[in-house]
Amino acid sequence: MSEWIDVAPVAAISPGQFETVDFEDILIAVFNVSGEFFAIEDVCTHDGEELAGGPVDGHVITCPRHGAQFSLMTGEVLAPPAYEPVRTFPVQISNGIVQVRDDRWD
Repeated sequence: MSEWIDVAPVAAISPGQFETVDFEDILIAVFNVSGEFFAIEDVCTHDGEELAGGPVDGHVITCPRHGAQFSLMTGEVLAPPAYEPVRTFPVQISNGIVQVRDDRWD
């Protein structure tokens, strides 16, 4: 089973904000949506650009470059020009620290 990696203290990621972490050459963005944390691979499947920094409305992030939309909960594409989902990652809070895990190889 893969290990949990620290992202940031819970208090450092306010609602509506995000934090990124580079884990083994995978950029992961962790978003605080009304106190719930969601993690996705920080790459638009349409053009390879970063998604973090794009507008977030509820559980939907919009790519700042071409407007593709993705669910932060499932990674599902909600609006083109992207057609492939983004990868999501498990998130947990441990001792006040937001952590993520790359579970692809579990």
